[in-house]
Amino acid sequence: MLSTRVLDGRRISREIQEELRPRIDALRAKSRAPALAVVLVGSDPASQIYVRNKVKACQELGIRSLDVSRPASITNQELLALIQSFNIDPEVDGILVQAPLPKHVDAEKVVLAVDPSKDADGFHPFNVGMLVANRRGPRPCTPAGIIEMLMRYNIPIAGRRAVVVGRSDIVGKPMALMLMHENATVTVCHSRTRDLAGECRRAELLVVAMGKPAAITADYIKPGAVVVDVGMNRIAEEAEVKRLFSHEPSRIASFAKNGSALVGDVEPLAMQNLAGAYTPVPGGVGPLTIAMLMANTVALAEQHLRC
Repeated sequence: MLSTRVLDGRRISREIQEELRPRIDALRAKSRAPALAVVLVGSDPASQIYVRNKVKACQELGIRSLDVSRPASITNQELLALIQSFNIDPEVDGILVQAPLPKHVDAEKVVLAVDPSKDADGFHPFNVGMLVANRRGPRPCTPAGIIEMLMRYNIPIAGRRAVVVGRSDIVGKPMALMLMHENATVTVCHSRTRDLAGECRRAELLVVAMGKPAAITADYIKPGAVVVDVGMNRIAEEAEVKRLFSHEPSRIASFAKNGSALVGDVEPLAMQNLAGAYTPVPGGVGPLTIAMLMANTVALAEQHLRC
């Protein structure tokens, strides 16, 4: 077994948020606190938890949060009108519409409806273009948090061979761009990639965001590589939990109590045995996403209030 470093996302998240406090105090002293509008449509339990955590982070930092819930039956027109009301409100700095949205809602129109200068998620095509050009603007929170974590752990990126598994607009594509901006040599893998294991084994830095529990096994990991597991999958099969967490009796005991367990996209024991550094699940990438959402909101408020 290699000597490995656990990349503690909770610690890095706390660091980032503490660094935001004096900036928030400066905004409040000059004009007002930053404000983030968070829109939740429907009653998806996971989305409710995500929104609750985001609102809690706002409250702890002194960011004003507008927590707006709407039923799953909301029409496209009603949701777009709600977003527009936040667009024109000078007291709102950031807007976030929690995904996923009900199937009848046009998600593309929702993304386009958000004013790019209030796009706390960094998903608007204008801000995606700013990312491609490596110009200042709100960045998608999860990949931005990963870059922050790597830098704060002094993990080199420039010149390294990086592999990103997954090509979503939320994580995979912006992650590849951000790594390229840091001068990594980047390969993006996806469902049509031939010899995925072979591609992954070439990586000195492996970022996995494919949404399949424990799909990346020991055969995919180069010994000593840095492995960033973005996945967050809930499993409820007892045999699978015991197989994946045979080395962690506490996780098995937690499963027996709760009836489910969280696992990333990378097989936990393989990651722990082979990686030179890795992000645990939970406690790795997840907390960074919220920290960077707060950072985006503060930066947008600074632009609006010219601080």
